[in-house]
Amino acid sequence: MGKYRLILFDLDGTLSDPKEGITKSVQFALKQMGIEEPNLDRLEEFIGPPLQESFARYYGFSEQETQAAITFYRERFMTNGMFENVLYEDIFLLLSLLHNENYHLVVATSKPTVFSETILSYFQLDKYFEKIIGSNLDGTRSSKAEIIKFILEEYKEYRKEEVIMIGDRKHDIIGANNMGIDSIGVTYGYGTLAELQQSGPTYIVDSVMGIRNVLEKPSR
Repeated sequence: MGKYRLILFDLDGTLSDPKEGITKSVQFALKQMGIEEPNLDRLEEFIGPPLQESFARYYGFSEQETQAAITFYRERFMTNGMFENVLYEDIFLLLSLLHNENYHLVVATSKPTVFSETILSYFQLDKYFEKIIGSNLDGTRSSKAEIIKFILEEYKEYRKEEVIMIGDRKHDIIGANNMGIDSIGVTYGYGTLAELQQSGPTYIVDSVMGIRNVLEKPSR
């Protein structure tokens, strides 16, 4: 066993591939806002970051328009979108191994906690995690740094050197860096290798089981 004890997992793009559900829900929201976007690939940028950030950044929505778009997004996401999701290969194997090796596993996601809990329960992953920490429905605690900070306050018995964040986007890595913990960037999700490298992760892996290889490295 390596030096890490508390393992934080991003959800979208790390545990599961949510492209269909997220992009179709964004597409639906945009249509309600008078914008037709037939190409779902163009909406991949919505996978990972908080919706508040993405609607404003990519469509120039005001705060009021953003809130309206999020309401429309959730209308579809709650009934269909959250289940249009596919687990990455070997996720069950990885989580089972880590759980049996007595690592403490926590989900750290910008997705609202209530949706994250439903998704993890639906895919029967919830049994592996001690806590599922996401954002609040009102948009607060949505940045990855805020989420990691909240988790660290819940697990004060661990030194920061014993905690690591795993994610596929720069937001995961930057959040970890801002909170002074190590990170693993995974290239099988939605962040490019260049995006991950520029954000400065401690490690980069290209497969699910590559995560375990990092975690099992002996402590120095």
